[in-house]
Amino acid sequence: MPHFQIDYSGNLDAVIDMGAVCEAIRAEAARIDAFPLAGIRVRARRVDHFAIADGNPEHGFIDLSVRLRAGRPVAVKKDAITRIFAALRAAVAPAMATRSIALSAEMRDIDPDLSPKSGTIRDHLEINP
Repeated sequence: MPHFQIDYSGNLDAVIDMGAVCEAIRAEAARIDAFPLAGIRVRARRVDHFAIADGNPEHGFIDLSVRLRAGRPVAVKKDAITRIFAALRAAVAPAMATRSIALSAEMRDIDPDLSPKSGTIRDHLEINP
């Protein structure tokens, strides 16, 4: 873990490459020592039905949710979300310069006792984790 879930308004598809945004977040997460490489997952989900602020259909949003196993110190989590949010902001800066976009992020812990995991990604990494 961590898992990154991006929800974004579908009206941003024409101005933002969400695949590139996912990669920017993945790349920054991979540079954070507290995040095991094999656990990083970044995905984006387009939202077609939304209403924002005054109802202007040109307004858009990007909401990043970060879930990670509990146990990291608050200072580590604060540094991580600051770095990830900066990477997100940089990735969408050109669109934000010309469009009305609300950008938000939230990090939350997952109770490891209630979140079983299994996988073979570590067995196939080119870099030894």
